[in-house]
Amino acid sequence: MGDGGRYIGAAERRARLALRQRLAPAAWADSPEEVAATLVALHGSDPATVHLAVGARLADAARTVPQTERALYTDRSLVRMHGMRHTVFVFPADLTAVVHASTGLTVAGRERASLLKDMAKAGAPDAAWLKDVEESALAALARRGQATAAELAEDEPRLREQFVYAAGKSYQGVHTVSTRLLRVLGVEGKVVRGRPLGSWTSSQFRWAVAPPHPELDVAEAQSVLLGRWLAACGPASEADLKWWTGWKVTDVRRALTAIGAQAVSLDEGTGYVVDGDVEPVAGPDRPWAALLPALDPTAMGWRERDWYLAPQLRPSLFDYSGNVGPTVWWNGRVVGGWAQHPDGEIVWRLLDTDGVGREAEAAIAAEAARLQGWVGATKVTPRFRTPLEKELAAPTGPSGV
Repeated sequence: MGDGGRYIGAAERRARLALRQRLAPAAWADSPEEVAATLVALHGSDPATVHLAVGARLADAARTVPQTERALYTDRSLVRMHGMRHTVFVFPADLTAVVHASTGLTVAGRERASLLKDMAKAGAPDAAWLKDVEESALAALARRGQATAAELAEDEPRLREQFVYAAGKSYQGVHTVSTRLLRVLGVEGKVVRGRPLGSWTSSQFRWAVAPPHPELDVAEAQSVLLGRWLAACGPASEADLKWWTGWKVTDVRRALTAIGAQAVSLDEGTGYVVDGDVEPVAGPDRPWAALLPALDPTAMGWRERDWYLAPQLRPSLFDYSGNVGPTVWWNGRVVGGWAQHPDGEIVWRLLDTDGVGREAEAAIAAEAARLQGWVGATKVTPRFRTPLEKELAAPTGPSGV
C-alpha cells in the first residue's frame, strides 16, 4: 500500500468504475454526449470502438448508431481528433481546445519537423513549397466542406507528389504528400476527420476544416484535462496519469498541484483523486455485466490494471503492442473476452471463473443479446486482433460460452 491518505482498495475502485464509467445499468446514459462527457475521451483509432463503447453504456442501445452519427457528423457535439499519446480519440466539442493545448501542440511540432526532415532527405521540395500546398489544400477543403484526400488532390494536384521514406533501410517506403500532410494538419488542430465513406465500421474518412477554438495556456489546459479525467477515473497513480496523458512527469505533477489533488493509498502505492473525492463510494445495488469493445476507454484507462484485470489474462486479451481486445466484465473486473462469428453471431468465453456463477453467466448472456440486438449482422473486426478474439471469431470457433 502507498503512504498517501485514506486507503482505497480494489473493491471500492470497482464500485467507482461501475458508476463513473457508466457500466452498471443504473448509470447508463441517455446520449452519446453524456457518455463522452463522463469518460472524457473515447478511443477513435478503430472507428467501430466509438459506437460499441457508446452502445455498452446507453440505456436505449438500439439508438446507438443513429445517435452517435448525429453527434459526430450533424451536430458536431463530438469531435474525432488526435489527442493523448498521439492517438485518435473522440472528445466532447467543448474539450477540443483543451486537448489541443494540453497535448496536441507538442506532438504537432514533432510531426511537422519529422515530415520536413523526411522530405529533405528524399530531395523533395522545401518548407515554403509545403506551406503553399497546405494553404491551397485547406482552401479547397473549406470550399468542399468535406473531402477525401483523393478529392482534395483533384483541386491541389501537388498533394499527389511522392517521396521515398527511410531510403536504404529495411522499412523503406513511399509516402504521398497528402497522407503525411493531412496527418500533420490533424495534430495541429487545423483539420478533423469527417463522415466515413462507408458504414459506422469504416476506417476510410473524409476530412473537414476544424471548427475554430480559442488558444489556451498550456499549463491551464493540462490542469483542466487532468482534473476532468481524474474525476471520472480516480483514484489513479502517477504512473497511470503519465501513461494516459503522454506528458512528462513534471507536467503531471504540476497539474496535480494546480487542481489541489488529494493523495490516497492504493495497493500499488500512492494514488490521487480530485479535491473532495476521498469519501467512500458505494457501488450499484446489483452486480452487473458488460461486453466492452477492443480499445474501450475503461479497459485502456489505467496503466496499472491488476485491480480489474488479472495478469494471467493479458496474453489472451492483448496484442503484442498492448492494445486490448473485446472484453467481458463481471461486477468490475475482466473475466473473459468476446468476438463475432463470420455470420455476425456474438460469442464469448470466460477466462476467470472465480466468483462467476450462474447469475453472472446469465447476465453476460443478456448483455451479449443486447449487443446482438443493435449490431445485428454487421460484422465488426477489431483493427488490432488479439489471440482470444481471433480464436473466437474463427468459422469453427465455439458458439456461446
